[in-house]
Amino acid sequence: MRKELGVPIIETESLTRRYGKRRGIESITLSVPEGSLFGFLGPNGAGKTTAIRVLLGFLRPTAGSATIFGHDCWRDSRQAKSDIGYLPGDLRLYAWMNGMEALRMFGGIRGRDMLVLGRQLAEQFDLDLSVLVRSMSRGMRQKLGLILVLAHKPRLLMLDEPTSSLDPLMQAQLHQHLRSMAAAGHTVFFSSHTLSEVEQLCDRIAIIREGILVANATLDELRVRAGHVVSIRWKDELAASHTDPPAFLDLQTRERLTWTATLQGPVQDLMAWLSARPIDDLTITRPDLEMLFRQYYESRSHA
Repeated sequence: MRKELGVPIIETESLTRRYGKRRGIESITLSVPEGSLFGFLGPNGAGKTTAIRVLLGFLRPTAGSATIFGHDCWRDSRQAKSDIGYLPGDLRLYAWMNGMEALRMFGGIRGRDMLVLGRQLAEQFDLDLSVLVRSMSRGMRQKLGLILVLAHKPRLLMLDEPTSSLDPLMQAQLHQHLRSMAAAGHTVFFSSHTLSEVEQLCDRIAIIREGILVANATLDELRVRAGHVVSIRWKDELAASHTDPPAFLDLQTRERLTWTATLQGPVQDLMAWLSARPIDDLTITRPDLEMLFRQYYESRSHA
């Protein structure tokens, strides 16, 4: 049973940011509900980081509007950021400090005691807080960054490629923690190009391509829109090569005995069409996120 999501935490309306003539993001309209695990997808250079920097008030929008907790992200940036935990994709920490000193410094900046939960998170993520940042591996620094953004229990987490340096066990630990936070009403805005973990973790997904939002829905809704993935194995090569596909079957590959295609229509129509034809095997599934992502990027008709 799906949980009921709350009021919007992040809202944008025709949000645009250009760099001279170059487009960063263009006319993005989003609504991220409270308590959601929201995946923000796109390859490097698609505009994900630009969008996040505008939301955090680091960049002024060229046009449109963006609010977090009802505060304008540019004019009221300080209020908007007051209850956000942000992990950038290019995390940098002072080399001379250790984990405990970082928790004290960040706690002082936020006016909160972050030591108790910070120690608990360090134990959960298997990080020695006494090690200096200069002596940490990339994965250790990533763990410390996550601890620093989680330890004050922010109402909104904005994570830009948060698992890029974590091993699979640590990724699973982080996913479990984020699910628990969302279940408690916190909101997670998860920017990544790792499709498998977004599929495992997130309940809503937005896809950005060349600065333009091309999809914004639940994963189930995107799958329904994309139709079914069909694999047909024919009994002989003559049937496979000389049969014309029906209009509702978008043929992707046609190799000897096997067709792969996308079904745009009822399954019953396909079954009726195949009933009088010599097939050996049939598979009908919904597309996974990787396939959906490829469809949005390979077909410019979605823009």
